[in-house]
This record gives sequence, C-alpha cells and structure tokens, in this order.
Amino acid sequence: MRNVWHELSGLLLPVACAGCGRPRTELCPACAGALHGGPARRVRPSPRPPGLPVVYAAAPYENAVRAVLLAHKERGALGLAGALGRALAGSVRAGTGRPGGAGPLLLVPVPSARSSTAARGHDPVRRIAAAAARDLRRRGLPARALPLLRQRRAVADQSGLGARQRRANLAGALELTAEGGRLVRHGPFRHGRVILVDDLLTTGSTLAEAARAVGEARGAGRQPSVHGRCRAAVVAASPSAFEINRN
Repeated sequence: MRNVWHELSGLLLPVACAGCGRPRTELCPACAGALHGGPARRVRPSPRPPGLPVVYAAAPYENAVRAVLLAHKERGALGLAGALGRALAGSVRAGTGRPGGAGPLLLVPVPSARSSTAARGHDPVRRIAAAAARDLRRRGLPARALPLLRQRRAVADQSGLGARQRRANLAGALELTAEGGRLVRHGPFRHGRVILVDDLLTTGSTLAEAARAVGEARGAGRQPSVHGRCRAAVVAASPSAFEINRN
C-alpha cells in the first residue's frame, strides 16, 4: 500500500526536479545529463578492500546526482527509478565490454537490511536493478535482475563507520539463496555473466562481501579467477573514487 501511495502522490501533488528543485518536472534535462549524460567509468575506492571486483559507475556522488539518489531511496520518489536504472545500465555495459557476445547478463542487487526496506517501504537497489535490466533488453541485450543474495546475519548500521569497520561489520554477512547457487554453478550464468549492482560505492566493502559470497558459491578455491570474472556496476561512486581512477 505504501508503494501505491507513493505512485499516486506523484500524480496528484506538485512535482519539482529531485536534483535542483526546478518546478513541474521530476527530473530536469540538466540533472538527467549529470546522472547519465556521460560515459560510465571504472572506479576504485582507497583503500581498496580485498576481493573487490572491477566496478564501473555512471557519475560522482555529488550535487544533483546525490539529491536524486536520496530522493528515490529515502523519500520514495519511485518515478526516478527509470532514470537511475538507465544510468546503472550504462555502467553495466561499460563493465562488460561487448555484453551481447557471451550470453545473458544476470544483475544481482546487493540486498538491503530488512529493517531498512521496511522503513522505506521499498527496496531501492532492487527497483533500480529491475529498471536497468529493462533498459538493457530494450537495447537488445539479454538481461535479468534477480535478488539472489541475502543476509545470513544481522549487521550494524553502516553510517558513521570507517572502511576497516565496514569490512569487519560485513565479513561473512551475505550468502546466495538456493536458487542463486544453482544459477551461478550450473545455469547459463556460470561462466562469468554475473554483475553485482548497487546504487552507490563508497568504501567498496559491501560489493567485496557480495563478490565473496558469489565466489564461495562457485567454488572459488577451485577457480582462482572467479573475482576477475565477477563484475560490479553502480549508479554513483564517491568523487574520490573517480579521482583515484584518473591517476
């Protein structure tokens, strides 16, 4: 019901751009351009957590991009999922090279804590991943978004934690569902077509833990290159991750 209310309120209430506040548009052309108007680029946090896969991001997490992500995640501006999904799809394409040539793409969203999902009334990363998969299919690329990761233990709130604390907080916290294990071991995605997706990269600890869970399910001990084949894509990354990538 909360999702229905969000959708209806977007139709009935006055709309302003989530990025800059311009009236009568949910996302103005300038803010849309900041979000997905340029090519996605490889990003890397510093320090880089062990096991972090190659990550591509559409835009730095600042100004209009930050405002749009927060509006979708925290204020339930669900109409922004399409634009955010388009940005994520650009990151997926950049990170997979020629994605049409090696079978279907499986987009696996990083799971949110159940308490966070309940408080927000929706799962923002899962919604953006679904929108990204639709965008990829419209471009002729076979893609599916499936929530195949889950938390197997409770974790503390990440806000306020440093990089080392986040790694400790998340260590061993994620695992693939039974369906996810079958798909990455025996299904059409076992040869490296798994793309971990999230809305934001800061320290990289969450994506590193997600990659560990995928590698563990694939039998990483017998396949040392599994992290090289597992890629990741995000909508935005901290500006410092872009700066490091330039140097």
